[in-house]
Amino acid sequence: MKKVVVLSGAGMSAESGIRTFRDAGGLWEGHNVMDVASPEGWARNPLLVTEFYNQRRLQLAEVSPNAGHIALKELEDAFDTVIITQNVDDLHERAGSASIIHLHGELTKLRSCQYEEDVYHVGYTSMAYGDKCPKGTLLRPHIVWFGEAVPLIEDAAMHVAKADILIIVGTSLEVYPAAGLMYYAPPHCKIFLIDPNRHEDIRVKNLELLKDTAANALPVLVQRLKVEMK
Repeated sequence: MKKVVVLSGAGMSAESGIRTFRDAGGLWEGHNVMDVASPEGWARNPLLVTEFYNQRRLQLAEVSPNAGHIALKELEDAFDTVIITQNVDDLHERAGSASIIHLHGELTKLRSCQYEEDVYHVGYTSMAYGDKCPKGTLLRPHIVWFGEAVPLIEDAAMHVAKADILIIVGTSLEVYPAAGLMYYAPPHCKIFLIDPNRHEDIRVKNLELLKDTAANALPVLVQRLKVEMK
């Protein structure tokens, strides 16, 4: 079975109504991104960071997967598909996709500040600063903040290195290390870049640019792949 790897970014979730900090020049609800998405911000004002992610969970509960998310579930039904996402929402899961690597963590989870492997699902509920895990250690959002290592990047790179098809959607290809993943694709791999705003040429072998949104382009592309890759 052909292996398909999808790299999804914030633009895909934006089509479901989730705002990104890039939409407002580096601000999220009026907050500088480094104040709410960095270890330094957490150290300076953990109450602000806690409330910020509480609000993000509430917002997430009010949105739904779009046609692009649903198309990727159909893709997974037809091919050996792995979704590598930079998004911290659960819209891929809610669309039915099962094989997902969250590079930057998950909004619906908390983790121990001391034992990083101890992760707890909280859904769309709020946390209070000072909440502790069953082992008695302080909990924090299960988010990979700016300046922190991306633990799953090597796993993601190994999947890309085995891909027959790589679909890149909703990402600016400017945030590393995720932006470098496409360079792990093998020579035979066909790459589809879905971006309605990209104009410049990307000098990558076997790359086809689809200048449309995720919700429009993915359903069409999935049907095309199901025919071409029979």
